Amino acid sequence: MQRIYHLLLLTAAISLASCSKFLDREPQAQISPNAFFKTEKDLQLYINSLYNRVPSAEGVYNEDMDNVVKSSLSSFLQGKRDIPVSGGGWDWAELRKINYFLVNCNRVLPENATRKYVAAARFFRAWFYYDMVKDFGDVPWYSEPIEPDDVEYLQKPRDPRTLIMDSVLADIDFAIEHLDATRSTELVTKWTALALKSRICLFEGTFRKYHEEFNLPEADRFLNECVEASEALISSGQYSLYTSTPDKAYLELFASRAPRPEEIILARQYSAGLQIYHNANYYTITASYGQPGLEKSFVNSYLMKDGTRFTDIPGYETMQFYDECQDRDPRLSQTIRTPGYTRIGNTVTLVPDFGASATGYQLIKYVTDESQDSYTKNDNAMPVFRYAETLLNFAEARAELGTLTQADIDKSIKLLRDRVEMPTLDMAAANANPDPYEAARYTHLQPGPNKGVLLEIRRERRIELVMENFRWDDVRRWKEGNMFVKPFKGMYFPGLGKYDLDMDGAIDVVIYEGQKPDEKGPAYLKLGTEISLENGTAGGNMMINRNIPKQFDEDRDYLYPIPIQERTLNRNLTQNPGWIDGL
Repeated sequence: MQRIYHLLLLTAAISLASCSKFLDREPQAQISPNAFFKTEKDLQLYINSLYNRVPSAEGVYNEDMDNVVKSSLSSFLQGKRDIPVSGGGWDWAELRKINYFLVNCNRVLPENATRKYVAAARFFRAWFYYDMVKDFGDVPWYSEPIEPDDVEYLQKPRDPRTLIMDSVLADIDFAIEHLDATRSTELVTKWTALALKSRICLFEGTFRKYHEEFNLPEADRFLNECVEASEALISSGQYSLYTSTPDKAYLELFASRAPRPEEIILARQYSAGLQIYHNANYYTITASYGQPGLEKSFVNSYLMKDGTRFTDIPGYETMQFYDECQDRDPRLSQTIRTPGYTRIGNTVTLVPDFGASATGYQLIKYVTDESQDSYTKNDNAMPVFRYAETLLNFAEARAELGTLTQADIDKSIKLLRDRVEMPTLDMAAANANPDPYEAARYTHLQPGPNKGVLLEIRRERRIELVMENFRWDDVRRWKEGNMFVKPFKGMYFPGLGKYDLDMDGAIDVVIYEGQKPDEKGPAYLKLGTEISLENGTAGGNMMINRNIPKQFDEDRDYLYPIPIQERTLNRNLTQNPGWIDGL
């Protein structure tokens, strides 16, 4: 039914899956490429096995940087990452599978029969190397599978990032030219390749622009490539944004069992019939996964319904939950529980559950009806590439190049705002009056004619793409790791007492000291143990992990370390800056 989920069976069937170790040769007793790659069906079977590059649902929604925070802090946020002995993302098994196919697929069939399958393999190689470069910077470029006796390849040093990314562009351009142009939410197509190129080039262009310490050239070249790919996708007319009603469309997009094909370019699909599930409901409604919730400063960044800034309102810092949720960008009430929230398929109003959300801003994105609340019971589709991202990429790349116009905004950002009936972004107004609240967060965005509109595009991106695994990539390409060391906060409470969160006349939360009141109904939170307020009994924002220091090393943490074992085996591999392994 769904090719992405057949990959394990298919790989076993053709007996060509690579082993866990990078240098393993294909087992001699198994099917040779001459015997196997005889028909297009053989090629398709093998290509299906490459879809493990598509991230799992947990790899998409389970973000925990500064958009979504949890009751515990990762070693990354604490600045306590060690140099691993092995692993740590330095895994080349997928590349071996890809290169094995590219070297062997043309042994029997003519080139015109294999071209689209080669294009798919090169799509996955571009995606693989993009991820490796994001994490490690310079990496070795391999265009064929390595054999155990190939000493030269085994001792290959890291190739320059510039060479790798030029090769990535060559791969993705080949994929764009030769993949099928028939839309599919299951298979990679010409349109998926354009979306990937848009993503790759925005990352690389902005990374080169803001990370001057690496002295990387041609930032504008990549930004222009992003614009070109994004415009090609936009002008194709193949995609649009899913719309129903402004108060439901955004939520419905992510709760849908089948991916909405007008907007979703590629999705990881799940199936109750095949018993293939993910865990989004359980993740958001239980305490089992760290009580995820939106962070306060992120909630502050949502605009008012009329397009004005929430943080321009006098006293916004001490506004309580009910008031802060009124007349906001409708995406807020489709991302977290706000007053009046009801589950899909139910009419009972629910307030935030502090047992499931450390900040009180409880997530509802991807949450479906109650029938899927059990552990690993979700079968709604998980978008991996969607049209909204490409629209955002286009606007940001144009703004970074200094070529953005109001017409560009009107064919990109405006469409996102139109979905929820928000006023469009006014470029001239944004640049005339940059938001000081957002500007204080983005310390590397220098004054310039487009600073205001860049801040607004970054705001829009953060809101539209939350819980879609973009935040770390965005923060590191903008060189804004300083955001991760700021205190993480939740809802504001003026102190001890009883609180009616949705103003329906019933008390929902009681913050107390001493002995727990003997009353049923509200949620009781003991100050100092179950809840921490910024100023204690004098109130303030909820403080998350206030006693655990966060650290981010600007000279080290944008790249990951090369594992010790790899550098021991290959002394030509240099270590990334700031990571001291003694070798």
